Amino acid sequence: MVKSQTNFSAGSPGDSGTEPGADLHVELRGPRLREGLTQALREAVRTGRLSPGTRLPPSRSLAADLGVSRNTVTHAYAELVAEGWLTAQQGSATRVADRTAVPAESSPPRTKAARRRATYGMEPGSPDLAHFPRAQWLTAYRRALNAAPDEAFGYGDALGQETLRTALADYLARARGVYAHPQRIVICSGFHHGLALMARILKARGARAVAVEAYGLDLYRNLLTDAGLGTPPLGVDAFGARTDDLSAVREAAAVLLTPAHQYPTGVALRADRRVTAVDWARETGGLILEDDYDGEFRYDRQPVGALQGLDADRVVYFGSVSKSLAPGLRLGWMVLPEELVPEIVAAKGHGDYMSSFLEQRTLAEFITSGAYDRHVRAMRQHYRRRREQLVSALERRAPAVRVTGMAAGLQALVELPRGTERSVVRSAARKGLAVSGISQFLHQEEGHDCQVPVLDGLVVNYAAPSDSAWTGALDTLCAVMP
Repeated sequence: MVKSQTNFSAGSPGDSGTEPGADLHVELRGPRLREGLTQALREAVRTGRLSPGTRLPPSRSLAADLGVSRNTVTHAYAELVAEGWLTAQQGSATRVADRTAVPAESSPPRTKAARRRATYGMEPGSPDLAHFPRAQWLTAYRRALNAAPDEAFGYGDALGQETLRTALADYLARARGVYAHPQRIVICSGFHHGLALMARILKARGARAVAVEAYGLDLYRNLLTDAGLGTPPLGVDAFGARTDDLSAVREAAAVLLTPAHQYPTGVALRADRRVTAVDWARETGGLILEDDYDGEFRYDRQPVGALQGLDADRVVYFGSVSKSLAPGLRLGWMVLPEELVPEIVAAKGHGDYMSSFLEQRTLAEFITSGAYDRHVRAMRQHYRRRREQLVSALERRAPAVRVTGMAAGLQALVELPRGTERSVVRSAARKGLAVSGISQFLHQEEGHDCQVPVLDGLVVNYAAPSDSAWTGALDTLCAVMP
């Protein structure tokens, strides 16, 4: 039995130079070297480890790496060329044949239950990613990188980069009415990360439950229940969450709210209900967890300020760039009551391992340069036009439905005639349109009655389709309406 292995350099497709490319592990097994090498290379091509067009090393170099004769490599190459796995021309490198394909068994099996891939996506949760400000972000990135001191490349402060916390403190106070001293801000990788930290803290403090809005994302409810917390629902109506019912939810140590723009019904929390929530927190020692979901995007008036401004010591404010820029940046923040900062820092860890320091410093530069404000204003106009086009098209082509909620955010609730939601969602899927029914957001918990209307409707994300896909998505949506 002969066994040999090495890493040799295989050039990338289109590379005509002589410098080595990426390493590739080759293991030779069997009693004969030539057969072992031939089989090893054939398997590397067959499984896709050597992709079509990849340049193989010269026979002399590979022979030296493997400790075999050059003839062994030459004969292996010749056999694979004859079989069609490789190509070779006089004066040119030996390459993986372009027509070589990975066999079907290496691909995921197809099943009858496999869903058709949507042509258009109007499910909530994503902004228009095609409008990400690439050039402006790159400019900010370069400035941030050039200005970064050497120590910035270390693990960093668990609070997050001070440059970003300082920039956010100014922006949030100015744009969202948040009391946000830099020492009260903790950078996280998004709302999900921040809420997970808070759930851990609440559980450690002995909390039994966090009240949630009866309509909301199950992703966040599941995060709370995974931490061992109950999630009693609060009713939601045309004026937002029924915060006057908080006094009846005696086990709740906190309440999770989306006051600026309730997700997904699209209404704002009325002023008196904001005050009621704050009064409840003061009287019980509870906390308000404020998810400022797409709070910057209000189209009929100036955005409503954050609830946190009413009492910075009883409200934990969450924000992120997931809707204003892109979720892939994985940048968010928490503005905390002072007493919670040490506990969150301990929960997060002694070093900031969740968000890249370069992305943090780039966002700081993006904010302080004014580029963030300009981008938000531009997207506010873009999304307002989209919403107006949605409303106008449905009024003309689908008079049996109506768009409800504020002129705000990235999605709208389209109310349907009673009993039609499931059939409309299925019809949309058959036509290649992905939409979400409002029923999937409804949360009801045994033992907790709440006043909540059971609706039929679609939560339509008018922000997500690119400009080129928007007309087709809108036409398809109108076509499936009852």
